[in-house]
Amino acid sequence: MKKIVVVDDAEFMRLALKTALEKNGYEVVGEAENGLKGLELYKSKKPDIITLDITMPIMEGIATLKEIMKYDPKANVIMVSALGQETKVRQAVILGAKSFIVKPFGDETLLKAISIF
Repeated sequence: MKKIVVVDDAEFMRLALKTALEKNGYEVVGEAENGLKGLELYKSKKPDIITLDITMPIMEGIATLKEIMKYDPKANVIMVSALGQETKVRQAVILGAKSFIVKPFGDETLLKAISIF
């Protein structure tokens, strides 16, 4: 079973991600509401996959991605973005994100993005 950490400042989005993932056989081993806590969780939980929202307080997604890739260049990071953030999504992919999903999304879109790992 793949272990996943979910990082998003919106509680309803973390719940939606967690529900969809657990319903489809993944184990959510941690949740964080900002990038700094997400980075700490990544280091302590060593998940197979981490989902990162782009826009968050304290440490936003791109900065978190950079730190995760420094810590673990093989990290499986999926960026979660709102419409209109194409520039940041491109930057994230260049920095090492393996995939991205655009809000709002359905379970199928999420599962397709995660299935590459």
